Amino acid sequence: MIRSVVIVGGGTAGWMTASYLKAAFADRIDVTLVESAQVSRIGVGEATFSTVRHFFDYLGLDEADWLPKCAGGYKLGIRFQDWSVPGQHFYHPFERLRSVDGFSLADWWLELGDHSQPFDRECFITTALCDAKRSPRMLGGALFASGIDGSLGRSTLDDQRAQFPYAYHFDADKVAAYLAEYAVRRGVRRVIDSVENVRLNERGFIADIRTAEHGDIAGDLFIDCTGFRGLLINKALETTFLSFEDVLPNNRAVALRVPRADVTQMEPYTTATAMSAGWMWTIPLFERNGNGYVYSDEFISPEEAERELRAAVAPGRDDLQANHIRMRIGRNTDSWVKNCVAIGLSSAFVEPLESTGIFFIQHAIEQLVKHFPDENWNPALARDYNNRINRAVDGVKEFLVFHYKAARREDTPYWKAAKLRPMPDGLAERLDIAANRLLDEETIYPYYHGFESYSWNAMNLGLGGQPPASPALKHLDADAARVALTQLQKEADEMVATLPSCYEYLASING
Repeated sequence: MIRSVVIVGGGTAGWMTASYLKAAFADRIDVTLVESAQVSRIGVGEATFSTVRHFFDYLGLDEADWLPKCAGGYKLGIRFQDWSVPGQHFYHPFERLRSVDGFSLADWWLELGDHSQPFDRECFITTALCDAKRSPRMLGGALFASGIDGSLGRSTLDDQRAQFPYAYHFDADKVAAYLAEYAVRRGVRRVIDSVENVRLNERGFIADIRTAEHGDIAGDLFIDCTGFRGLLINKALETTFLSFEDVLPNNRAVALRVPRADVTQMEPYTTATAMSAGWMWTIPLFERNGNGYVYSDEFISPEEAERELRAAVAPGRDDLQANHIRMRIGRNTDSWVKNCVAIGLSSAFVEPLESTGIFFIQHAIEQLVKHFPDENWNPALARDYNNRINRAVDGVKEFLVFHYKAARREDTPYWKAAKLRPMPDGLAERLDIAANRLLDEETIYPYYHGFESYSWNAMNLGLGGQPPASPALKHLDADAARVALTQLQKEADEMVATLPSCYEYLASING
């Protein structure tokens, strides 16, 4: 039986793992987390998927308690700004498309819609809420989509049925600190020390780690949460890392923490703005924004990227300190090797265009619990775990490449090169399908990767793709579809008129 787990590395990945293992297994396993006081945090993973609520509900944490302590805000979707035509934007929301007579509203929009209006404004309610900066909750706490509210209990990503309408923005350092308190209260041993050596036994398994002040720390299972260093998985166990830079060349980022001139003007969405050599994120927290420029150093230098970022979001604010980050884009051949499992940046990372960093952590932790080993170290458990992790990461990689291939922007060398790069296997066929009909669950990337067909179609149509409408629609009565499109607009108007602003609601739970 596996009785002791040693997590090396704190941060979001380490403390999410420690708190979840304790919630799952309680005192039936001992958990030790070793983190260095000297290691700086990356801090780019401040936006999430809506499925992160499974994580917090599994731990028994109430949003109204933890969110204010983490400078949190709501995320109804992602606003893509200037990706096709400068000055134009569209949203990728957390909202499944409605259907009429077996066809989605996107299908009907291609047949009936006012194409002078963007697709997302006619087919999603969320778009109107984002434009009006509305909270998804009433001042009393009720969710605008009341039928899917309430705690999910000890559920996982596998139990996701309805699409929850929002995710979160938060300060990743504060979330890590909050979860550290949670985990330590439940018995996790916290060791603040530097790891000086990793010792392997005769089987090539990790026997223990040697720390500067606490000596040797032994364990049965070791979790590598050391970030891009991959201290255990790559350095000690020499696992091969597969780079994705051939298809996703953005390998650097520069970030700023920017005060909002008017804190009440808080947007309930992440913004991804196309830049000359990449894109810029804007993540609204309760009292400030997080901004960053993700770029390829093949096309722009770090100094030039910082100047472009400052000019866009903080002109004249040379006092704001910039954080430059070199990103390792790709994944390990295997994230579970012998008695070591890598979670977080040590396992895999793609650019944060669709906020997948926290999702990868959550998915990895859940799969570890489902595949938890015993002293026999059944290789089938590790093999299945690795297949699931690899497929999810590879699916996200393909979805992100889809963004660049479908984007109409070609005004700089960077954006011109985006159209010429190679593609992952299978994506060319999907692009061909998307040019001729809407994608569905049979034609998107076939393994679980966190995105449904509506996401692929929202990106394709939002970026300017317009496949022909299904010929079948000409043989159907379109009256019900016209009513549905009109009803959606009516509901959106009513919600905009009824819901408080994002800041107004969050201020009420922040006291």
